[in-house]
Amino acid sequence: MTEDLYQAYVRKGESGKPLVFTFHGTGGNENQFVPLVDELLPGAAIVSPRGDVSEYGALRFFRRTGEGVYDMDDLARRTENMARFIAAQEAANPGRDVYALGYSNGANILASVLFQRPELFDRVVLLHPLIPWKPDNNAGLSGRKILVTGGERDPICPPELSASLIAYLKAQNADVQSVMHGGGHELRPDEISAITRFLNG
Repeated sequence: MTEDLYQAYVRKGESGKPLVFTFHGTGGNENQFVPLVDELLPGAAIVSPRGDVSEYGALRFFRRTGEGVYDMDDLARRTENMARFIAAQEAANPGRDVYALGYSNGANILASVLFQRPELFDRVVLLHPLIPWKPDNNAGLSGRKILVTGGERDPICPPELSASLIAYLKAQNADVQSVMHGGGHELRPDEISAITRFLNG
């Protein structure tokens, strides 16, 4: 069944609250961002899939052949699977606003799904994404609310690639916000504050 594509943390949530998808970074798991969602959006429904690729024991959402070098065929297959999974979970939660938050590798699979199926999401948070390819133009991104964050000294997700992603999204007429802090790949309090404002409208 489509909804069984991923092992996931799933919580029904309170009526009228949004449905929030979370996507962990490399080496994380499906519980990584549940406490953050609880803090920012109490009572929200949560679906948090576990990455199904193991890289020397660290969970990821797609394969890579080196740092920042993606197996694009594998990414395409897993993007399709994730889009099907998300659509099935949304069908089981009709009438809810749909938010999604991903960090690092989780932000990358989320961004890949966003490029293919922007209509699945109302608000998207991409924390330290690394998109080393140029996505196709997509009119479906117009007006989509997206927050991109990163670090000016991030050795994993270089700031120039964050800037390229932000420029691409703006060129698609997405409603983009961005926050860049002075550090590296870590999440900082100013990012959490920005996520809080963004998700609470």
